[in-house]
Amino acid sequence: MIQANKNRLVPMTVGLDLGDKKSHYCVVDSSGAVAGRKPVSTTPKAVRTHFARLLQAGASRVALEVGTQSPWVSRLLAELGFEVVVANAREVASIAKSSRKSDRVDAELLARLARVDPQLLRPIQHRGPKAQADLAALRSRAVLVATRTQLINHVRGSTKPWGLRLPRCSAACFHKKVPELLPKELAVGLTAVVEQIASLTAQILRFDQHIEHLCEHRYPETKLLRQVKGVGPVTALTFVLTIESPDRINKPRNAGAYVGLVPKRRQSGDSDPQLGITKAGDVALRALLVNCAHYILGPFGQDSDLRRLGLRVAAGGGQGAKKRAVIAVARKLSVLLLRLWQTGEVYEPLRNTHAREAKQIAAGQTT
Repeated sequence: MIQANKNRLVPMTVGLDLGDKKSHYCVVDSSGAVAGRKPVSTTPKAVRTHFARLLQAGASRVALEVGTQSPWVSRLLAELGFEVVVANAREVASIAKSSRKSDRVDAELLARLARVDPQLLRPIQHRGPKAQADLAALRSRAVLVATRTQLINHVRGSTKPWGLRLPRCSAACFHKKVPELLPKELAVGLTAVVEQIASLTAQILRFDQHIEHLCEHRYPETKLLRQVKGVGPVTALTFVLTIESPDRINKPRNAGAYVGLVPKRRQSGDSDPQLGITKAGDVALRALLVNCAHYILGPFGQDSDLRRLGLRVAAGGGQGAKKRAVIAVARKLSVLLLRLWQTGEVYEPLRNTHAREAKQIAAGQTT
């Protein structure tokens, strides 16, 4: 018998390799022998039927990889009574870099690792259904924005061979200013595209209104994050929904690692090369934090500890100094947002600067 994290014996462990249509599971008993394996349709009915039988047969822990199907499968298995371990395969080299990767092999490997120690799988915790649904709205808005940007670039690029450079304007105003400037020869080819841009802009506006409503009525904690100039409703809501609970990250300084904004490290002996960031965690949240950092360091950024930090890093010179400054500000911003959420404090842009100045004055008076 293997002792589980929750201080109960695990007679049988199941590894489940999820697929869009078919999934494979492998059952490993307490001695480490394979007690059974079988494919199962990736549908709620099939998963519930097969795993209810496994539960009756003595299985109590299920390990599966994180993926598009894992949220609903993990919730269903937890409802049945299983201890569910959702593995972060990216962090487990034996899964991600296996030279014998197949559904059957992955299922067995998941079962064996979970049987020995679930922490070997670097388990992650899925968001709740409500947070997942609200986050889907943010993801849909992002798709529309990306599509509109692509269409705007197409229109601008199509007019250049005709000697026309369209004036700079915001994406929201593009469809209003451009039609009258298009050459007659391009009217047939580009009018429909501009109409699609107008339609996308209207849909994005509806999403923006919905997001504002969510922030105000369902997630009032986003107001704490929006105290930082440059952090809007989209970034604040994405931050709250991605982390979901301020207690998920025990220390604010770990927020940078959670969103993949800390450097990789491969130290060996005297070798400790400077590497790029890990890019772990949520891609959309990381991109939004980087965009906020660009704003904070830009011409409209408010004088603050964050801005001063970034300017010091950028002034250090060297190749990629500006890029390092943006990443440094984004990382510090993630720490600041989590702290504001956890403490409910009023944001002071120059809090650290004023504190240092006060210490210097006090030190001067004492000497």
